[in-house]
Amino acid sequence: MSEDDILLGIALIVALAAVCQILAGKLRVPALILLLPVGFAAGALTDVIHPAQLIGEEFSALVSLSVAVILYDAGLGLDLRNLTGDTRAIVGRLLLFGVAFTFLAVCAVGPALFDMSLRVASMVGMILVVSGPTVVGPLLQYVRPTDKVRRLLIWEGTLTDPIGAILGALVFHAIATTHQIDIGRGYQLGQFVISLAVGLAGGAVGVGLLWLTLNVLRLGEALGTLAQLATVIAVSAGCDIIRDDTGLIAAIVTGMAAANVRGFDMPARRPFFETLVQLIIGLLFISISSSVTPASLTPVLLPTLALVALLVLVVRPLVAFVSTLGKDMTRGERAFTGWMAPRGIVAASTAAAFAAPLVQLGLPGASEILPITFLVIVSTVGLYALTAGPVARMLGVARPNRTLPLLVGGAPWAVGLGKALRSAGVDVQMWAGTDEERKRIEEAGITLARGDLLATATNPRARLEGVNAVYLLTDDDDFNALASVLVEDNVGGPVYRVGPPHESHGAVAPYTGGAVLFGGALVRHVLADRYEQGARFEVRPAAGPLPPGHERLFLVRVDGRLEPVDATRSDVPLADGLVVVLAPAPADRPHPPAGPDSP
Repeated sequence: MSEDDILLGIALIVALAAVCQILAGKLRVPALILLLPVGFAAGALTDVIHPAQLIGEEFSALVSLSVAVILYDAGLGLDLRNLTGDTRAIVGRLLLFGVAFTFLAVCAVGPALFDMSLRVASMVGMILVVSGPTVVGPLLQYVRPTDKVRRLLIWEGTLTDPIGAILGALVFHAIATTHQIDIGRGYQLGQFVISLAVGLAGGAVGVGLLWLTLNVLRLGEALGTLAQLATVIAVSAGCDIIRDDTGLIAAIVTGMAAANVRGFDMPARRPFFETLVQLIIGLLFISISSSVTPASLTPVLLPTLALVALLVLVVRPLVAFVSTLGKDMTRGERAFTGWMAPRGIVAASTAAAFAAPLVQLGLPGASEILPITFLVIVSTVGLYALTAGPVARMLGVARPNRTLPLLVGGAPWAVGLGKALRSAGVDVQMWAGTDEERKRIEEAGITLARGDLLATATNPRARLEGVNAVYLLTDDDDFNALASVLVEDNVGGPVYRVGPPHESHGAVAPYTGGAVLFGGALVRHVLADRYEQGARFEVRPAAGPLPPGHERLFLVRVDGRLEPVDATRSDVPLADGLVVVLAPAPADRPHPPAGPDSP
């Protein structure tokens, strides 16, 4: 290829990846739904984006390092405090039984469906055992299932990727160097243990390097992001040099340790790193899917659809049933767990890495590995994206649209507001920093959030569970402003703060954006003063007129959604439901006009 062709190919891949990611975000669908068909179409229509021509044989090495960065980012979102009891047991079963049964099922039907050797079918089977956070995460964010189901699927999808990649490497070497499938022999089991040990050792080195750069050297946001990226790439590359595909284990271990070890000084915001991960995902899927030709899909289309039906309707439900047997899960939660196993980036990258060498060995059916994997990814992602929402609602595992707010602050007026919201049927939690304020919340009969909830919310990769709106009502305006910035990306809903005094000279509050509650008049000190003078929060029907002196604060809709009045919306459309208002003190309320018989 000429230099102009290379420049055009790189530019086209980046442009297509960015457009697909942006459009998917606007449509609220997994990006893979767009990336895979767009990459396939671009590869069929042009000759400038094929990775084999742009990069050559080194493409598989770049794919491995790119996936390591993705898995490191996924590991940062795994909170070990949520992996306890039944959750830990079920995740372990999903990994062990799911990998084994999926592999054996594909090995059993692969030779008959695709007219391939059992050795090649075993390679396909090991490729298809993985799932992946890049697919599961966006789907669950859209569906919003119960926290238990979400945790199970996120943990399974994240952990099965490196395990599946290592097992895939072992299967590849087993069938490439022998004339039989000998992965079950003790020798191969020992090789897996050695690979796992190398990955764990690499993860320990990665954790040490991050501790040095982030905690000892105290690097800021920009340099801290650079240190993370360099650490993950260096450690993953070193592990892969020692043992194939062990870098993925090292990457995810490093991410999990950074997220869970106390005292790790992770940058509070990592916009560049998160943007980089999204770009890498887009580039990989566009590049890999462009390698699949229309001619290679035609002979495997119908057999692959039959394989997808087997995986979706038989294998996954059986895996979920066995894994959740005897555990504290509802029938709907079990069924939904059995209806969620899309394939993602690791399946595509593993197929791209192992298919070409097996073709060179002349194994019958090896050329079908990549087209089969491509069709399975497209089919499963499309199927689950279209059906996950309706299935979750039918099974009763989708969280309702009702607002589950967390009120931060324990001042008397804030507790009074919490009581009013609770009386309107809103499931309110409150968090406060002092013993006096927490005691006040408990005496009011309001649920007191666990002590580490706000710390969890400010973790750059954590996500609040059981909360989809946050209202910051403390007496510290700068705290409210800073917390609104930190918490915003970790809540599946809006984050509001009470307005600071107009004459405030705080260090942050007057200059920070974000949604401000109650318009410009009812700022924090005004609410506190009026409450101290006898004003109270009341609940009234939304459709009725407000008495003089009453100010509308919240609309509580019939379905439980809570809509506040903020600085950009001085009012909210009235509908059936309730409104929470601030009523004036009794002495300030206007008296009805005197009648003719009044003295």
